Amino acid sequence: MDLLDWHRERLSSRRLAVLIKHLPRDSALNRDLHGEAADWSVTDHLLAAAVDHLAAANWMFASVNSEEGDQPEPPVPVPRPGDASEDADTDETEGGNEEGSRSADLAADEHAVGAAANTSAPPSPSPAELARFFG
Repeated sequence: MDLLDWHRERLSSRRLAVLIKHLPRDSALNRDLHGEAADWSVTDHLLAAAVDHLAAANWMFASVNSEEGDQPEPPVPVPRPGDASEDADTDETEGGNEEGSRSADLAADEHAVGAAANTSAPPSPSPAELARFFG
């Protein structure tokens, strides 16, 4: 598909918007907008959570059944997109830590979306562009 078709009026603005909205998760636009988070699906997040919980359970079992001086190291959670700045929190293995990191990720995502909305506001469309888009 040639994007110049939109300029040549062979491709409607509505069709172009639909094509952009439904780009695949691994497209260059999604990677640019969402960074590494675009590579992670819900399944990937659930799998990482399952691995973290299994590692914590194994660590707890080993801790309870080992001698006092022979305690194993706590497990390191699976790194997730956006967790690079939270290296200090990765040493904790309690269930509350995972919930805290999820809420921190959500807050960071909301901040990034708000910042992007404030800095890259597109100019208002002209009446001719609106007429072309809607009709």
